[in-house]
Amino acid sequence: MPPIDQPPAAPLEEHRFPCDTCGSDMRFDPAQTLLVCDHCGNVEPIDGTGRHASAIAEQDFRAGLQAALPAAEMEETRVTTCPNCAAQVEFEPGKHATECPFCATPIVIDTGTNRHIKPRAVLPFAQSEESARGAMKDWLGSLWFAPNGLQQYARKGRKMQGIYVPYWTYDARTASSYRGERGTVYYVTQTVMRNGKRVRQQVPKVRWRSASGRVARFFDDVLVLASRSLPKKHTDALHPWDLSSLEPYAPEYLAGFRAEAYGVSLEEGFTQARAHMDRVIERDVKFDIGGDRQRVHDIQTQVSDVTFKHILLPVWLAAYKYRGKTYRFVVNGHSGKVQGERPYSAIKITIAVVLGLIAAAIVGYFVAQQQ
Repeated sequence: MPPIDQPPAAPLEEHRFPCDTCGSDMRFDPAQTLLVCDHCGNVEPIDGTGRHASAIAEQDFRAGLQAALPAAEMEETRVTTCPNCAAQVEFEPGKHATECPFCATPIVIDTGTNRHIKPRAVLPFAQSEESARGAMKDWLGSLWFAPNGLQQYARKGRKMQGIYVPYWTYDARTASSYRGERGTVYYVTQTVMRNGKRVRQQVPKVRWRSASGRVARFFDDVLVLASRSLPKKHTDALHPWDLSSLEPYAPEYLAGFRAEAYGVSLEEGFTQARAHMDRVIERDVKFDIGGDRQRVHDIQTQVSDVTFKHILLPVWLAAYKYRGKTYRFVVNGHSGKVQGERPYSAIKITIAVVLGLIAAAIVGYFVAQQQ
């Protein structure tokens, strides 16, 4: 449990940037990497754009767990919670009702605030809404059994939502000692019965010998999804993310977009990161054991120098309700890679089955005529 006397958070952030010329809200334009005013055309640069990702400092994991981070590393944002998928999403000031971008459920915006660790870095959108929509249309068009109605609805539907999705990254040093066995394959000749005849054949055997040793590894930026609103299979399919293009966090990148508050805690995220590390360490152990086969009996790992970052990655999201069912499509806002829930048309599948049966019957008829 975190201590009660936590440091105060930074002032409430609204991520609004009025235009110096006309006063309208500016938005971040992925094509120009500038703040743009759609009302008067004014543009403004973002301070620090283009700084190398190595300039983004890591944060101490233990301090984060103990809620002992400096006050400047904490923030409060206005959020609303979707009653259907439990997404916690920031919304523009002045709005009172909208649809959840994750599941298309109508929601009324409340005035609740969320206190959390401030993002340390952000991967800015590089794909515009137009290019993301085009990628989604192409993806839908490649699905043979997708309902035509859904494809048409998606093409005529509302704009996609630009969402910054929260992730944790973890760095750690590991040193592991192991016990196991190295297997060497050899062959012996045996006589077996095959088709009523005795046949001599080579049969593989394994000679096992004890093995032990140590392996060490430095893990850099183990990425863990900190959202519970999107199916992990969808976000995993958006990999790889170009983390070398991360920018130090600046709220200007969020102008005109929404950002989801993390729903996976720092500690829970590290548990997932450790599971990934353990799989890599086991692979390293097997490589160190060598031989033709390996058995791993025990691995003892010491973890040190654990650091983390809270980062935001860009996702274009479309949630369509079609015939009572919600279909979600996500586009990597940096690379343009698409993933989504694959819809199926029962009519198209039935037609394909019928055509297949007809084709099989025709082939069978001509084969019978030739006999």
